[in-house]
Amino acid sequence: MIRLHHVQLACPAGGEEVARRFWRDGLGMTEVPKPPELAGRGGAWFRSGEAEIHVGVEEPFVPARKAHPALAVDDVATLETLGERLTAAGFEVDWRERHTFTGHQRFHAYDGHGNRVELVTGA
Repeated sequence: MIRLHHVQLACPAGGEEVARRFWRDGLGMTEVPKPPELAGRGGAWFRSGEAEIHVGVEEPFVPARKAHPALAVDDVATLETLGERLTAAGFEVDWRERHTFTGHQRFHAYDGHGNRVELVTGA
C-alpha cells in the first residue's frame, strides 16, 4: 500500500510568515515543528488530520502555477468558509471551475508566493 506522507511546496527565502498566514491563519492548519536537523534550512510544516504540507525555501524561487496539492474538506459550508477566510486575508481565490469536477465542488487559491492550491469537497 502507498499513501501520501506530505506535499512539498516552495517559497522564497524569508517567505515563512506569508506561508503561515496562508496555511495556518487562512486554512486553519497547525504548524508542526521541523526536525532539528532540518530547521536550519528555513521553511515551515503544516498539518490538518492526515494532510501535511511542507513549505521549503528554494532559490531561485518559481511558484507552482499549475502543479498543486488538492486538499479535501468535509462539506460545501467548510469550502465556502475557507474561501471567504482566504479572500478576507488578501489571498487570490478562484471559483470559476467550482462545478467542473464531476461530483465535487472546488476552488483554487494562490498562496502569498503564487503557488496554486485546490480545495475540494464532494457534492
